[in-house]
Amino acid sequence: MTMTVALTGASGAMGKPTLDALLASDKNYRVRILLRDTESERRFARTYRKIPSSRLEIIYGDIKNKEDCLRLAAGADYLMHMAALIPPGSDHDLELTRRTNYDGSVNVFEAVRAQEKQPKLVYISSVAVYGNRNYIHPWGRVGDPLLPSTFDVYAATKVRAERYLLDSDVKCWAILRQTGILHPKMLTNNIKDGLMFHTSWNSPLEWVTADDSGRLMCNIVDYDLDGKTEGFWNKVYNIGGGKINRRTGYDTFDGGFKIIGGSAESFLEPVWNSPRNFHGIWYTDSYILEDYFHFRSQSVEDYWNIVAEAHPVYALAKFLPPKIIKKLVIERLLGDSNAPMRWVKSHESAKVAAAFGSTENIDLCPASWKDYPVLCKGQLVDGEIDYDELRDDEYARTHGYLLDHGYDDTKPDSELDIEDMRAAASFRGGKCLSESMTKGDLNTKLLWECHDGHRFESSPYTILKAGHWCPECCQPEPWKFDILAKSIPFFAQVWYDSHARGENGIYYYKNNKAEGFRMKDGVLCKI
Repeated sequence: MTMTVALTGASGAMGKPTLDALLASDKNYRVRILLRDTESERRFARTYRKIPSSRLEIIYGDIKNKEDCLRLAAGADYLMHMAALIPPGSDHDLELTRRTNYDGSVNVFEAVRAQEKQPKLVYISSVAVYGNRNYIHPWGRVGDPLLPSTFDVYAATKVRAERYLLDSDVKCWAILRQTGILHPKMLTNNIKDGLMFHTSWNSPLEWVTADDSGRLMCNIVDYDLDGKTEGFWNKVYNIGGGKINRRTGYDTFDGGFKIIGGSAESFLEPVWNSPRNFHGIWYTDSYILEDYFHFRSQSVEDYWNIVAEAHPVYALAKFLPPKIIKKLVIERLLGDSNAPMRWVKSHESAKVAAAFGSTENIDLCPASWKDYPVLCKGQLVDGEIDYDELRDDEYARTHGYLLDHGYDDTKPDSELDIEDMRAAASFRGGKCLSESMTKGDLNTKLLWECHDGHRFESSPYTILKAGHWCPECCQPEPWKFDILAKSIPFFAQVWYDSHARGENGIYYYKNNKAEGFRMKDGVLCKI
């Protein structure tokens, strides 16, 4: 019997490789995709005009429309929701980002719920939900606190959409938090927008290629039909490329710029990039998806070689002096509305505070690379470190890099009981108000209370295993983790790696303008 696999975001960086892999599978899937009715999307559709309609069905519509989502889900066996407005586009149209990434996702989830025979749902979330990391805690795993970076509406919508799905009664689902994805247009996109300056030099990044991501999505269906996914469904996972693809912001830029004959240091100045308020992490648990689905085949080096071969014009840049490229290509972006140096010059104090802590902190940043500690060179502010050793999973597990989840997470899930719930809630500054639970039942909702007295029902899995907490005060927007960390040790253990305890900031958008306030001596003052 032919299986129908429905896709959102089929024309995107992850969606197109997924579509191609499904069409190439020997299982002869019928693939149904939802494309927006735009010229660019119709042009994309025309590249598949030779695929018979019995194999590929194209629906024109939008996930922001409930009826279109119902048409997509009707009769599907699997639905893979990959559509999203991502950076830098999400930084420039905040309302569209909210409507697409959250409202649109809710429409997709509800369309799945509405089916008499619900399709199995795979939702693509993001590494951005974890927020900023640095060398103190570069490692993360599912269950870590969700601390989206300030003013990152994209990340905020992903957190909210995850929570909606986790609290829903969709029967069979998986949430995959995608890491940084290496796609064909990444290099060109990064020299069109100030987004490139958001990448912190020492932020941990565990890359995966678009082709490997597409292979993963196809293999989920293939392996599921072959009965090889026992224990997979109804859980959250991290997608990553493993140790071979673990980098920092610095060596990622360095590898890309080598294609055009340069380097991170020849094209960029250390102060141009935000030292914090980015997102990136090395995953101690990305091996889980690889063990299930065996999708990894490409390294970061493979990706750069592919890009160089696909764009021979980049080789011509090697004949230009680096100073010319720096001046004509990079420095012009410093004035882009999405560039931190533009925020400084235009006195956008809230964004400056989020990225640097304060304007004064910018003056403390080394102006020269010889004075800047670069993690991938083994340099720390107060010493040295073995960078290769640091990127190893086992090293992370044995050298204290894992965050505390507030309970004994070495216990089998089947052994977790109400005392574990109480311990976890206490570490989050709150309480588990339910008096009992069935040992090992992580899916039946319990009653919880946060430090602010908000009461809510959520499953133990959502709280202990997925990293969510109070749906009222602990989800942006606004971003008030400076305040929350004072009452929630679960947050504090990582938040203060890159934030001062006295910052006390509350940030939000008002009429699409970034604003921020700080609590000083009990008085709220504008930043």
